[in-house]
Amino acid sequence: MNAYTKYFVKKTAWYLVTLLIALLLNFLLPRLIEGNPVSAIASQVTQGMTDSDSIKKVYENFMREFGVDKPLYVQFGIYLRHLFTGDLGTSFGLYPRKVSDILASAVPWTVGLQLPAILVGWILGNVLGAVAAYRRGVFDKVLFPAALFVNSIPFFTLAIILLYLLGITLKWFPISGGYDFQMVPHFGLDFIGSVIRHHTLPFLSIVLVAIGGQAIGMREMSLYELNADYVLYSKLLGIRDSRVARYVFKNAMLPQITGLALSIGTMVGGSLICEIVFSYPGIGTWLFTAIRQLDYPLISGCTLLIAMTVLLANFTIEIIYGIVDPRIKAAQMEEN
Repeated sequence: MNAYTKYFVKKTAWYLVTLLIALLLNFLLPRLIEGNPVSAIASQVTQGMTDSDSIKKVYENFMREFGVDKPLYVQFGIYLRHLFTGDLGTSFGLYPRKVSDILASAVPWTVGLQLPAILVGWILGNVLGAVAAYRRGVFDKVLFPAALFVNSIPFFTLAIILLYLLGITLKWFPISGGYDFQMVPHFGLDFIGSVIRHHTLPFLSIVLVAIGGQAIGMREMSLYELNADYVLYSKLLGIRDSRVARYVFKNAMLPQITGLALSIGTMVGGSLICEIVFSYPGIGTWLFTAIRQLDYPLISGCTLLIAMTVLLANFTIEIIYGIVDPRIKAAQMEEN
């Protein structure tokens, strides 16, 4: 077994250990929240009932069905056994819907919101940052402070500002939901138009912050490369500026590509607050609803999905970086 294979095996083992810890926390933390979710469900079901024995029987049936009458370690064993068969359990708050079905319906909304915002923010931010570094002058003096200002605004603050200005005051866009509540989802133009209108404000609140962050990063990396020795040497050799600029921005793009890969890998959990502000039907809104209802299975399902995508993204980037860049590969092998 060569050094890099040892590194790969060691890194895989570490990520598996991390995943196990994440599984334990996903199971345990929701159950540490004070309150009894079964009582809330049983009280809804037994509304109007006066017979205390019947009410008690309903309560006990729910306790038994959800398995919360067993010790925690037994519940954890059942949770792991079901997990290996792809069963994330039944939602308490949306009983009898399966958690996997709820997540399957929410993920497309989250990906549909995050992926375009990440790509548009990345492309526009890098173009603006590169132009600011290359042209300097007034363009740089205007762009850099503007990007710094926008990037310093948290997602949720910008989301609230846009919601108030464009949604409530000017009424240009809907302020909540994924589509008009009276519509039934279908592939007609009216439904697609409704989805786009509801998509606009959450999209803007994410993409504007992303553009600012990417522009700052690209500008700084481009300035560093423009002042490198190889640029001066290239100019002394009489190489055209356009060709030098191509090399400069190619080198400056490497960290930005890493940032893009990380953003795509973490996009499932990246817009939670934004989705909550706009009641967008993605993972964030379901997680917020699950926490309010003490819906243990749904909380665990949402956080498990977020943890797994983050771990998978980090692991993939580490491995790909080692394959692509020999310097990083050498450093990784020295870790063994």
